[in-house]
Amino acid sequence: MTDYSRYEFIKVEKEGPLATLTLNRPDSLNAIHPQLHREIENIWPDVARDEDINAIILTGAGKAFSAGGDVKGMDSRGNPDEARRYSLMTVANARRLIQNMLMVEQPIIGAINGDAVGLGATIALFCDVVIAAEKARFGDPHVKVGIVAGDGGAIIWPALIGVSRAKEFLMTGKLINAVEAERMGLVNHAVPPDEVLPKARELAQALADGPTWAIRYTKVAVNKWLSHQVNLILDASLGLEMLTFNTADHKEATRAWVEKRKPQFKGF
Repeated sequence: MTDYSRYEFIKVEKEGPLATLTLNRPDSLNAIHPQLHREIENIWPDVARDEDINAIILTGAGKAFSAGGDVKGMDSRGNPDEARRYSLMTVANARRLIQNMLMVEQPIIGAINGDAVGLGATIALFCDVVIAAEKARFGDPHVKVGIVAGDGGAIIWPALIGVSRAKEFLMTGKLINAVEAERMGLVNHAVPPDEVLPKARELAQALADGPTWAIRYTKVAVNKWLSHQVNLILDASLGLEMLTFNTADHKEATRAWVEKRKPQFKGF
C-alpha cells in the first residue's frame, strides 16, 4: 500500500478505487511554492503505482484551485547566484511535473473549484477531463510579471483551443470564466459550484468501474500525441522563460506586485 503521509500540502483521500488529491494551501489560494511544487511532481508516480486506484480527482482547498506561482518568492531572488541556481532547478522541476502527470495511466478528473491561474491553470488543463465551477477563472498571466508562459501553458492552451486563440490569451494574460472556457473547448463542463465535486466523482466512479485497461490504454494512446508536443515545446519554452527571469521588466513586475502598484515596463 502506498504511503501518502509525507505529503504536507496535498491531502490524499481514498475511497474504494477513487483517490481525491486536494491542493491544500487555502490561506495562500493554493499558490505553488517550492515545497508544493515538489509534492505535485512526486504525487503522480505514487498514485500511478497505487494498485488500489482506478481514477483520480484533483481539486483545491478553499475558494481557489490554485493562484499559480508565488510572485513574492520571485521578488526575493535578488542574489545573482541564487537566481541562476533557482533557474536551473526550475527547468528540471517543471519538466518533471508535466512529464510525471502525463505518465499516469489512470484517468485524472480536474474538479476545478475556483480560479486556476498560471501554473495552476496548466495543471488543471493537463487533467484528462476538466469540470469547473461556473465562476472559476482560467488564465496564464506569466507575461504580466514579465516572463514567458514556459511551464506548460505554451503547450496545453494551443492544444485545447488552437494556436491563434492561445496566443491571444498567453500574450495578454487575460482571464476568462469557466462558462466561456467551456464554450471554446478549454474545459469540458462548467457547472454550479456545488455540483463540481459530485459531477467529478460521478464521472470518476464510472471510469473506475469501467473496463480498466481499455480506458487506461486509450488515455495512453491519446497522450502519445500530447507527449510529442511536450517533447517539442517544453524545453524551449522553459529556456525562454529562464531568459526572461533575468530581464529588468521581470524585476520591475515582481517589485510592483509586492508594492501593489502598476509596473512600468521599459522593454529590456
